Amino acid sequence: MSDAQTKQAIERRRTFAIISHPDAGKTTLTEKLLLFGGAIQLAGAVKARGDARRAHSDWMKVERERGISVSASAMTFDYAGCTFNLLDTPGHEDFSEDTYRTLTAVDSAVMVLDAAKGIEGQTRKLFEVCRLRDVPIITFINKLDREARDPFELLDEIEQTLQLEVTPASWPIGMGQRFKGCYNLFKDELLLINKGEKVTSDAERCDGLADKKLDERLPEDAVATLREEVEMARGLCPEFNLGSYREGNLTPVFFGSAINNFGVKELLDGLAEHAPPPRPQPSAGRTVEPLETPVTGFVFKIQANMDPKHRDRIAFVRLCSGHFRRGHKLKHSRTGKTSNVHNPLLFLAQSRDLAEEAYAGDIIGIPNHGNLRIGDTLTEGEDIKFTGIPSFAPELLQTVRPEDPMRAKHLGRALQQIAEEGAARVFKTNIGSNWIVGVVGALQFEVLADRIRTEYDIPVKFEGTALQTARWVEADEQLELKRFIEANGGAMAEDHDGAPVFLARNNWHLDTAAKDHPKIRFLKTKEQTA
Repeated sequence: MSDAQTKQAIERRRTFAIISHPDAGKTTLTEKLLLFGGAIQLAGAVKARGDARRAHSDWMKVERERGISVSASAMTFDYAGCTFNLLDTPGHEDFSEDTYRTLTAVDSAVMVLDAAKGIEGQTRKLFEVCRLRDVPIITFINKLDREARDPFELLDEIEQTLQLEVTPASWPIGMGQRFKGCYNLFKDELLLINKGEKVTSDAERCDGLADKKLDERLPEDAVATLREEVEMARGLCPEFNLGSYREGNLTPVFFGSAINNFGVKELLDGLAEHAPPPRPQPSAGRTVEPLETPVTGFVFKIQANMDPKHRDRIAFVRLCSGHFRRGHKLKHSRTGKTSNVHNPLLFLAQSRDLAEEAYAGDIIGIPNHGNLRIGDTLTEGEDIKFTGIPSFAPELLQTVRPEDPMRAKHLGRALQQIAEEGAARVFKTNIGSNWIVGVVGALQFEVLADRIRTEYDIPVKFEGTALQTARWVEADEQLELKRFIEANGGAMAEDHDGAPVFLARNNWHLDTAAKDHPKIRFLKTKEQTA
């Protein structure tokens, strides 16, 4: 393939995540995007070999049972001349660390808001993560088929709460029972909802808001309100500016109803037209450009047991540059070893296909047996380390033990795999060799117990502990660190990488240790680079 063809293939990639508060409709929107992208035939049914099986974004057993997303999933599909890599992230705050890492692998995001609730707590947190990386955001205000807040109030909340300029890309015509559809302000198109069949009609091209088609298709009061509100919106909001959007300073706002397939196609068209192609990626020493010839990438997620029958472990790799081909030789920067990637995968949630080739911006899966870890860098030979992949110290700690003491070694292996996924922090105490599991949110303990039981066939019990928090410890001088570990043996443990961790009983214990050992750094956040 020529350089021009490679450049063209990279520039048509759109890698994005969907962020929202729980219950804003994120998973529904994900399925409808896949539906419009042709990746699935019916919402909830993937085009599988021979049968329509449920393997959409919530593929884990625990996700289907609880009705929540607890693990990020990747989906690749083509639409409007672009290749989309969609990363669906957990909405529940107890699983936010997986979301934070996933956001390091995308070039843009779609922020989903409930039209009745506006900006909620988790949305704000995820937006701040996007802001740290200047990730461009398109907003989708969902559930217009229900009674909702005034559109101007919602736009003002986005602007005031997130300090983000807003430009309406479409405008709703009524809401709830009076919801008729939307007017596409970017393309001057009228889109009416067909409530009977729960599908949208084709968009009708209009010659501006004065077009008599509007009077023919809409009730008199609805068209008068539409014209008045759009005139106000255009006067109050800045015009759409592509540069300002891609710099993360402005968000185009689409209105719709994902459950009715309404407004989803317009959102997808907006992503194809406006969302950025693969962006440069920061590494220690230099910035890696997507059009560079050598292939580079980093691991942002590990998932074990996507196929429970085969006990597989898949490393999710974001390609940062180059044109990757199956069988490519890649160097693992942390170990210095080079190996051929024979079975790279492309994903549609749990469904997967062999990837014969991939480009910068794509997400590929590399099967491995524990060699690859979150934060690892893969290159064609250059020693670089991609930066900005976070790891957070847990604030909730519990001990874990198997109900059958004879399964203790098996539990150790299961916990090691779960820790390498980044699903939880696992610490083994220096004295007593107890297993301590640390998480960001309490619901994770329930999910972990369920996963260990169903995926590893080890029923376990999580129990409370006097420990309150954990901090990685490091020092400029190894001798100083060794003295600290020896002096605090009862409070020391190692994580799954063998890094020393200080387990504090309370804030006083942590503050006292920091005061008594000023040369030791107690880390709440640790950047994973390799």
